[in-house]
Amino acid sequence: MNLRMSLLSHACFLLAINLPFIPLFAATEGKEVAAASEEAPRAEGRKIGYILQPQDLIRVQILREEDLNREVRVSQELTVALPLIGIVDLKGKTVRQAEEEIRNAYDKDFLVNPQVNVFVIEYWKRFVKVFGAVNSPGVVVFPAEEGLTLLGAISRAGGFSRLADNKKVILTRTGPDGRTETSSINADDLLKRGTGEDVPLLPDDIINVGERIL
Repeated sequence: MNLRMSLLSHACFLLAINLPFIPLFAATEGKEVAAASEEAPRAEGRKIGYILQPQDLIRVQILREEDLNREVRVSQELTVALPLIGIVDLKGKTVRQAEEEIRNAYDKDFLVNPQVNVFVIEYWKRFVKVFGAVNSPGVVVFPAEEGLTLLGAISRAGGFSRLADNKKVILTRTGPDGRTETSSINADDLLKRGTGEDVPLLPDDIINVGERIL
């Protein structure tokens, strides 16, 4: 009986000294999950060198000023409307420059040294069309936060087909005034010169790769 009582007492002692660690571990794990969830929005859309485009949806966060936080879509004129400061011009500005522009506007008349963060939560869908002698003709979407080049678009369209005439690539572009410009490009020359000589594309450009005459 004494042996059984001794073993029972020892088991209870081990259980007692281990119990406090269970809620402590659970609490610690909960804090880690909460911290991860708080960090997630900060990592989102943090391509600070990305130049904002019309129809981008951005989140403007101001530290300790929750009432001023907003999700706004960039207008066709590249402006956004924010509380207190009104219209902010973001034309040609990167995410980092937009933060600075908004910070200065609030700092001027309303807040003392505000901390402003801008996140792109929905990128404007930019695309070009690639037709002719490529393996997968059709629409090619720009990478979300990057530019796109002629050779890059052709690559995303499956590359040149076996019948392609690389020396006869037609690029058609419509300007802001509605005028259409067409230029003939020798893709072989671009390939020989390297990526530094590639042709940057604009949204809605049309590429047509000619075919060789057999």
